[in-house]
Amino acid sequence: MRRRLLESKHSDYLALINEFKAVSPTISEEQRKGLLRRGIEEHGLSVDEAVEILETSGLVIGEQLNYFEVLGLAISDIENQSEDKIAHRVNDAHKNRYRASLNAGGRPRPDGKTEEQWRILLNQAHEVLLDPKRRDEHIAVFQDEIAEQYSDIDRTSYEQTTHQTLQLDIDVPHDMVYIPAGEFLMGSDKKEAKKSEKPVHNVYTDGFFMDKYLVTNAQFKEFVDANPQWRKPQPSKDHIDEIYHDGAYLEHWYENNFPRGKEEHPVTKVSWYAATAYAQWVGKRLPTEAEWEKAARGGLEGMQYPWGDTIDTTKANYLFHIGSTTPVGQYPPNRYGLYDMCGNVWEWCLDAYQTRFYVKSPSHNPFSDNISMENVIYYFKEINTPRVLRGGAWGVDPNGVRVAVRLKGQPEYTIQTFGFRCVMDIDKRSTD
Repeated sequence: MRRRLLESKHSDYLALINEFKAVSPTISEEQRKGLLRRGIEEHGLSVDEAVEILETSGLVIGEQLNYFEVLGLAISDIENQSEDKIAHRVNDAHKNRYRASLNAGGRPRPDGKTEEQWRILLNQAHEVLLDPKRRDEHIAVFQDEIAEQYSDIDRTSYEQTTHQTLQLDIDVPHDMVYIPAGEFLMGSDKKEAKKSEKPVHNVYTDGFFMDKYLVTNAQFKEFVDANPQWRKPQPSKDHIDEIYHDGAYLEHWYENNFPRGKEEHPVTKVSWYAATAYAQWVGKRLPTEAEWEKAARGGLEGMQYPWGDTIDTTKANYLFHIGSTTPVGQYPPNRYGLYDMCGNVWEWCLDAYQTRFYVKSPSHNPFSDNISMENVIYYFKEINTPRVLRGGAWGVDPNGVRVAVRLKGQPEYTIQTFGFRCVMDIDKRSTD
């Protein structure tokens, strides 16, 4: 009898705790004390019994967790959607993250959780977001945060609330944005995806800064003016060595001047070598493709484009709608405040191109090459293997400007749709 009574007390107390978990897996320290008090006063438990049940319940103390973020979703993904469509979106997000966790094996996670603990959290998020009542209650908990993050705001106010201004004790360089450290799901398993985009896998990157805009003609002119060895080929003058381009380097420029009226257009017809040299000259580097994709997704996962799953001519320069490059920053930014991550020009990345790299990709700061990133940067003039390009361009169809698409290019290629932007390591900024 006594044992059944004790089990009943435990069960009733656990039911109380589960009411909290149904709304959020997170409680404050004051809520924790209140639950312990109720366990002792209302359910007749000892202090040790109440503490043990609470500690093994799965509730998180003091850390706010948003189930939408756990599944890589945004509240805007389900607004004005039918329950069937919401269920499809939630099920798909859960399946992708759960499968990626299973594939990760026993490696330690950057957030300190084990993969088993992470899968428990994924299941909790899945259950809550599928239930209309529990989902609404959960949204209410985060209503202020969600309303601020996903409200319809103009471009100016948006840029004032991106990551580099959100109470960060970090000095963000001019015209760059802060990309926070953390995990994301890289690649695509959708029907449109190519073999090189598979499988979807968990990737962690350290925090870094990325150029808000593509490097422009005006910026590149400053570089070639200061570095004659990277000027376009000209008789009897200093210019780029022929081994660092394919014969079309800056061929649309007149001597060392970009076309009139194109100063704010992205520079094109630059080789990977020249892009790398420019990055070094300004104290930066080219992004790894993992950094590029994380930044392009802007905190959204499982989406085709930087803003969601659909595309139109108000969002990007693609499919010959313009027929050439457009000035940088003409289209809306993604949620990190980055412009032209989709369309306009392809962007050089630092990595070597390997079709099946994702099958063996490290989970922490992956980089594809046979030598270290530091050696690639230092010995970049000796590199002769294909490099990765990302983002699509002004003449590419909607399928080709998806954030997961990978393009292969020889480092000497100078194509009219090839450009670049740079990144900077945070520790680099702190030592300058």
